[in-house]
Amino acid sequence: MEEQNNWKVRTYVIGGVVGLIAGLGAAYMITRRAEETQQPPRLTTGDGVKIGMSLASVFKMITDLVSPR
Repeated sequence: MEEQNNWKVRTYVIGGVVGLIAGLGAAYMITRRAEETQQPPRLTTGDGVKIGMSLASVFKMITDLVSPR
């Protein structure tokens, strides 16, 4: 039973670390661009929808990679 839960914990930890690094990288790029243009970042509703759809697509691709064939 412990082995069965071990892979789950490892998966959550790896996913959390990768998500943290990706989020920090995105925030760094946004702030860097804002400093270069001397304008605060603006995110419209349409931009949010585009980002959400892109993330859903990435999650689906990751799920398809690890699913048995």
